[in-house]
Formats: sequence, structure tokens, C-alpha cells
Amino acid sequence: MNYKIKMKKKMKTIILKPINLYLAAVILGLLNGLYGNESLHHIAEFISNAFIHLFKCLGAPIIAVSLITTLSSFSRSEISTAGKKTLFYTITTTTIAALTSMLLYILIHPQTSIPNNAMTSAASQKTAYLEHIATMIPVNFFSPFIENQVISILFIGIAIGFAIRLIPDKDSQKTVMQFFKGIQSILFVLTKWVVTILPIAIFGFVSVSIVQYLNGFKIESLGQYFAVIFLANLIQGFVVLPAWLKLKGIKPFYSMKQMMPALSVAFFSKSSSGTLPLTMETAEKRLGLNQSVTRFVLPLCTTINMNGCAAFIFTTVIFIMQSNGVDISIGTMFAWVFIATIAAIGNAGVPMGCFFLSASLLTSMNMPVELLGFILPFYNLIDMVETSLNVWSDSCVANVVNKELTVSPQPYVIDNGQSESA
Repeated sequence: MNYKIKMKKKMKTIILKPINLYLAAVILGLLNGLYGNESLHHIAEFISNAFIHLFKCLGAPIIAVSLITTLSSFSRSEISTAGKKTLFYTITTTTIAALTSMLLYILIHPQTSIPNNAMTSAASQKTAYLEHIATMIPVNFFSPFIENQVISILFIGIAIGFAIRLIPDKDSQKTVMQFFKGIQSILFVLTKWVVTILPIAIFGFVSVSIVQYLNGFKIESLGQYFAVIFLANLIQGFVVLPAWLKLKGIKPFYSMKQMMPALSVAFFSKSSSGTLPLTMETAEKRLGLNQSVTRFVLPLCTTINMNGCAAFIFTTVIFIMQSNGVDISIGTMFAWVFIATIAAIGNAGVPMGCFFLSASLLTSMNMPVELLGFILPFYNLIDMVETSLNVWSDSCVANVVNKELTVSPQPYVIDNGQSESA
């Protein structure tokens, strides 16, 4: 009897695993798109539109509040020698990751097709996007959130985040920070609810995609899209970061080998923050990095150093925009390198953060996101690779900062706020 109960629980656990639910939703969506009647297609369209509205509702606040809480959390003491180096290297490596994905996208050039119902709206989408770029400076404080102007929201988030840090009254500063952290916690709870019912969204997205793209969209372009993302992560992890370490006089692949326990856990856990204690222990005991450096640099990097996320956001946004008839120029790509970098840095703690943030950016520009239904079942593997890259990049930044502070003795900040000489 106990054996039967255990088996039932085991089967229930297997069935309810997110990846299995996603795959089941994809299969049902495919069947509905191919063989469903008009009523079922209408239901799928309703589900798809409902989730797009949810993404729009949560997207702009999440982008702004995540940036505000991330940037405002930097105390003045953190903008020290070590802090400045960490921030510079974090922004640089994240930007390079986005640039790498841009170069790969140009090289591989996924062959997208414009769906029939998007042909008439392609020009208006292009115009809307140009207007979106032209209105970076908002007319009033709330208009970017009402009109979903992504770039304006990014700048507002950055400005408020840094402004909070400079509030002279510490009590007021703490109150404002706690307010935004509270708003962020609410948004995270709402996001978790949306993520819990994502299989329903996938069913709707896939059904609508099959109906819309059956006569035009080339499924093989998805393979090219995934090739861009995985190659961008691999090149960043095995070429760019090792070359940087080599230039700094650090043995790259020895460092990677020493960090392997943390990288392995990051790969399977898909959580760089959850891996942080092991990352610090591995960096200190196996790489021999200064404890004062690792315990300052690594937590900061875990929050803002998102190489893999930047590559995913850039590739996903450009691919879906192009799939819906938007003319993508080199200038547009460079603009999205910047946006993807800032968005990735501000992406802190959101479940399935990169995926959800990409959806938010797209829906904020009124871009159809049904293709995300095809991408989501494979996001589990993408997330594994991205998390490993993020932790590897964190350790590289800590390694370089540790070496530079050791070679050129300077004061740096440790946990208790005191200064020491490297």
C-alpha cells in the first residue's frame, strides 16, 4: 500500500515538473493549431491576448523597479577602488556579450518570414519603433509607463536609482529604498503567479502561432535562433573571458578548472544567487582569492553581472521583431545592445528573469510574442548555460580585481565597511 502511494506521488511529481507541463502545452497547442476548430482557435487567441496584457501590465514596473533597487543599493563606500573596478568590468563584459550575440546574429542571419497578418502592420510597427526612439525624453514622469516607452523607463530607473543613493538624509534614503524594495517584492509575487500558469500561456501562444504562421513562417529559423544564443554563450565563456584573463596575466583554463564545482552547481541549479556561497568558497579555497575581495565583489556581480542574460535579450528581441516585419538596421542593433545590457544589469531576482524581461520589452512595443511559446520549452537548457556563464564571469571579475589590487596595493572595502590594504 505504501509502495503504491509512493509511486503515485512520484508520478505526480514527474507530471507536474515545469518542463513536462511546458512540453505538454506545446503538443496540445500544435494539435489545436493544426486540427482544432474555430471555437478552440478563438479560445487560444483569448488566452494569448490575456497573457500579453499581463506581460504589459507587469513589464514596465518590473524594469524600472529592478533598476532602481539594484542601483540604489550601492552605498557610497561601495564606489571605492574595488567597487569601481567591479562595476566597470561588469558593464564591459555584459556589453561584450550583447555585442557577440549581435555579430553572430549578423553572421548566421536567421531566415525569418513575415506572417500574412503582419504584412499590413509592418510599416506602422517600423514607424512606431522610430517614434519610440524619438521620445526618449518623456513629456511627464508617468507617460513612459502609460505608453510603455521602454527606453524612457530605463533612463528613469537609472536616474532614480542613482538619485536615491545621493539623498543626504539617511532616514529618508532608507525609507525610499524600503518602499521600492516592497514594490519589487509585490511584483515578484505577481510574477511567480504568472510563471505558475505559463503552460496555459504556451498553449495559447503555440496555437495562435500555428494558425498565423502555417503558411509563411520557417520553423528552421528557430534552429538558427538557438544557434546564435548558444554560440554567443560559448564564445563569451571559452574565448572572450579567457582572453581577458590571459591579458591580465591569469591562467584562464586553470581558473575554470578550479571553479568547476561552482560552475557545475550553477548549471544544474540555474541560480547564480543560490550558488553564491559555493562560488565564494571555491574562489577562496581553490583559486586562492582574497576573502575581502570575494565577499565584496561576488555578491555584487551576482546581482548585476548578467552576460548570458544580455545575449538572450538581444537575440530574442531582434529575432521576434524581425519575424514580425520590422526592418532591423545596424543602428537598431547597436541601440538594442545598449538596451539589453542595461536591462540585464537591472534584472535582479525575477523568476525566469531573462525570458520574462524579453517578453516585457517586446509587449511594451506592441510586438506579438507568440513565438515565445516555441522558445519557452527549450529555455530550461538555455537557462542552465546562461547561469554557468554568469557565475564564470563573476569569478573572472573577482579574479581580475583580486590581482589588480594585489599588484598595485590600494585600499578596498570589506564586509564591515572598513578599509584594508591589499
